[in-house]
Amino acid sequence: MTAFMKLGRVLVKWSAGALLVTVSLFFGGFVSAQSFPNKPVRIIVPFGTGGPDSLARLLGVQLTQQMGQSFVIENKPGANGILGAEALAKSAPDGYTLMITSAGFVAAPSMYKKLPYDTEKDFTPITNLLENPGVFVVVNPNVPAKNLQELVDLARKPDAKLSFGSPGVGNNLHLSGELFNDRARTQILHIPYKGAGAAVAAALAGETQVMFSTPPAVMQQIKSGKLRALAYSDAKRHPQFPEIPTVAEAGLASYQHHGGWFGLFAPASTPPELVNRLHQEVKLAFANPQFRERLLALGAEPVGNTPAEFKSFVSAEIKRYAEMIKIANIQPE
Repeated sequence: MTAFMKLGRVLVKWSAGALLVTVSLFFGGFVSAQSFPNKPVRIIVPFGTGGPDSLARLLGVQLTQQMGQSFVIENKPGANGILGAEALAKSAPDGYTLMITSAGFVAAPSMYKKLPYDTEKDFTPITNLLENPGVFVVVNPNVPAKNLQELVDLARKPDAKLSFGSPGVGNNLHLSGELFNDRARTQILHIPYKGAGAAVAAALAGETQVMFSTPPAVMQQIKSGKLRALAYSDAKRHPQFPEIPTVAEAGLASYQHHGGWFGLFAPASTPPELVNRLHQEVKLAFANPQFRERLLALGAEPVGNTPAEFKSFVSAEIKRYAEMIKIANIQPE
C-alpha cells in the first residue's frame, strides 16, 4: 500500500470520527435539554423574605408542577445580594443552580470598588421575570403626614428625625429614597436591612418612619392600613390602588422612579439549550392564567423576554444605574 493510500485512509477515519463527535455533541445537548431536570434544581435568592423571594417561591412551585422535579428556594442574604450572586457564579453551569435577584444586581458594579465576580461575564441572563413600573412612598401610620407634601414639609424641619429602610446599600429602593431626597430637598436618613421583608417589618414597627417600596412588598400592608401610601412614582396610578395619586399629582413632578425588576440568571457557560429550555418553561408558566393571576396579585408586570434581549437589557441597566448612583452622590465602598 502506498503512503498516499495510507494517508487517505487516516483522513477518512479522522473525518468520520470528527463527524461522530459533532453529531454526538449535538444530540447529546438535545437529549440533555429534553431530559432536564432529572434531579432537584436550586434557586438562590440573595435576600431574605419579601421582594424576589415571594416571586421565587411562586415560580418554584409552578416549575415543579411543569417539569416534574423540585425547584428548591435557598435564601442567601448578605452584602446587598453579593453573597448569593457569588455563590451562583461559583456553581456548576449545568442548569441545576439558578438565581432570582433584583435590579440591585446591576447597581453593585457602581456601588463597590471590588466585587468577587464580574457582573457581565460570570452570569448567563435567562429572562426578565417581572417589572415594577413604580414604587410606593409609604409611611408608618404614626407619622402625621397625610399626603406627600406634608411628608416633604415634615422632613424639611430642622428637628425632623425621619428615616427610611431598604434591602441594602445601592439597592433600587435605597436609590429611590436618595433620589427622593435630592428632588424634594430633604434629608431622610437611610437605614439598610437584609432584605425587603426586614425593611417592611422595620416600617411596620416604627423603627423607620418612611419606605420607598415596590408594590409586592407592601400591598397587603397598604390594604390593611398598617402602612399609609402617600404616592406612587410611576407616570400613571397603580391599577390596584387607583385612589393613590402619582408623585406628580401629589406635587413632586421631578420625582419619577422605576420600581426595578426581578430576573432569572444561571452561571456563565451554561449550555444554550438549557438556557432556552428554562426560558421556554417560564413562558409556559406565564401563559398559565392561574399563575399569571398570582403574579399580577403581587402588583408587578410579567415580562419573560428572551435570553438575548435580557442580556442586552442587563448591560444597559448597569449603565443606567451608574448614572443614578452618581446623581444620588453615593460613593463606592
